[in-house]
Amino acid sequence: MTKSSATLIGFGAVMLWSMLALLTVGSSPIPPFQLSAMTFALGGAIGLGYSLRKGQVLASMAQTPLVVWILGVGGLFGYHALYFSALRMAPAAEAGLIAYLWPLLIVLFSGLLPGERLRALHVLGALVSFAGAGLIVGGGGTEFQWDYAVGYVLAALCALTWSGYSVLSRRFNDVPTEVVAYFCLAAAGLSGVAHLLLEETVRPSGTANWLSVIGLGLGPVGLAFYLWDVGVKKGDIQLLGAASYAAPLLSTCILIATGYAQATAGLLLAAVLITAGAGLAALGSRKL
Repeated sequence: MTKSSATLIGFGAVMLWSMLALLTVGSSPIPPFQLSAMTFALGGAIGLGYSLRKGQVLASMAQTPLVVWILGVGGLFGYHALYFSALRMAPAAEAGLIAYLWPLLIVLFSGLLPGERLRALHVLGALVSFAGAGLIVGGGGTEFQWDYAVGYVLAALCALTWSGYSVLSRRFNDVPTEVVAYFCLAAAGLSGVAHLLLEETVRPSGTANWLSVIGLGLGPVGLAFYLWDVGVKKGDIQLLGAASYAAPLLSTCILIATGYAQATAGLLLAAVLITAGAGLAALGSRKL
């Protein structure tokens, strides 16, 4: 597999994550950890079915180092647990904006990887794209308050968790992508425990509700993790980091197309900034 094709596969995850907002709206009023448990279980089942066909489930589980288990389960479950907690303890706009530092952090942390070279255009592109994402996530303005400091810290840990998982996964590029299925299933179990401790169970009602849950499990909380694993392990991780800011832009466009949001001048400016940022990062990669 070439670096370019792996990067395109990784960007497939970004495309799937752009459906996250729409499908999450459609899954309401299912509580967060219950939704995570259901969708992670479905996402894990995708990879588990593949492993069962190969007949290597027990072997691949046994051959996966403990540190990879900690990285994988911690990354998938840790990110979602911290994100949900941050949104409960701080306003969504501010917490979401802080959490969306992860693509920028991926770009910055990638410079520490063996064989990777971080250029100024990578950083500049990520910063420009982050500014564009800020216009979307922040809704045109944010007001940080010390009363929500704990929520802000959790959001920052959320960004560090996902960026750390993504960058460190590259250090284990010899571990097959199919083990992501086991991480998803473990995350489903942990989410289930958190749900039983913190939430009341809500049964999905209606076809749209069920289809949204299934869609999440098959796409943004399923196939996307497998595609992302390929991208960060074998693709252009700096370009992937900057291009990840396309997710909130595409997500908002989908909400507009389906009638859940309205187009604004700020969205157009955000589109320009995110596109320009990704272009700068791509230009930086071409010079490598």
